[in-house]
Amino acid sequence: MSEIDYQETAFKLILSAGNAKALSFQAINHAKAGEFEEAYKKLEEAETELENVHKVQFGLIQKEAQGEKNDISVLLIHSQDHFMDSFLMKDLAKEFIHLYERMSEK
Repeated sequence: MSEIDYQETAFKLILSAGNAKALSFQAINHAKAGEFEEAYKKLEEAETELENVHKVQFGLIQKEAQGEKNDISVLLIHSQDHFMDSFLMKDLAKEFIHLYERMSEK
């Protein structure tokens, strides 16, 4: 994979991870407003984005396991940070939605 391919891959990771994080925040806001169906819909969309990120990341891992050298760049590391942040945000959003549901029952 060339230098440009790594940059393009990193930007794809950052874009999808950013989308997932934004969707997770939207899910929380919908839950806060009592709109639980919409909250879960946004959460599903976030999970789809994260699945896309994971596929790209796994592809990089497979290539490295097959002996293809990966040049580690700050941009690629940055994209991994975005992935982990958005993955954690999605998990937290799920917990917030459950909490808001429990609060609305009372």
